[in-house]
Amino acid sequence: MRMRYRWGLAIALAVAVGLGSVTGALGADVYQVDPSHTFVSFTVRHLAIYKVRGQFHSFVGAIHYDAADITKSALEGTIQVDSIDTDQEKRDQDLRSEQFFDVESFPTITFTSQRVEKRGAAHVLIGALTLRGVTQEVAIPFSLTGPVEHMGKTYLGFEAAFEINRQDFGMSYAKLMDAGGLVVGNTVRIELSGRAVKHKK
Repeated sequence: MRMRYRWGLAIALAVAVGLGSVTGALGADVYQVDPSHTFVSFTVRHLAIYKVRGQFHSFVGAIHYDAADITKSALEGTIQVDSIDTDQEKRDQDLRSEQFFDVESFPTITFTSQRVEKRGAAHVLIGALTLRGVTQEVAIPFSLTGPVEHMGKTYLGFEAAFEINRQDFGMSYAKLMDAGGLVVGNTVRIELSGRAVKHKK
């Protein structure tokens, strides 16, 4: 597997494509996502019998964390699609092609939160996901742990998982197996897990 790219930490106060700043989190502390300790991964069913797993290595993001009221928190981030890695280069090239992500035309995936909702004991992040030039509202259940301090820095842990239908984002590849059924499933599960570092003002 390719070595993880170690992009420098960045404060994504606005997503790289200019979606604008997050509202409702002006009084929150800003935590920069640490790409060297964070995984952005996905799974999709292949041949209807097993799941292909992959991840993106290059991304930036920020969590605006309001400790007093988590519903006033926010998140935004940008993924470089070319960094996709399923541990098989030929498959990765196919995923970068026009049949799937079309990296040349749409080099990034972006997310900007719009609000946080409390649903029972859980919290759900509602926001705009832009993939392959298509923007859809998604709901992402998430959890935060911390903050904790270590060696002069403050860290926040996070986990989130949600599913999308790739067809909703213009990824219409629909090759069928000999006996019927999609070679590549429509449902994609996306998981985020890692840590973020508090920005010193």
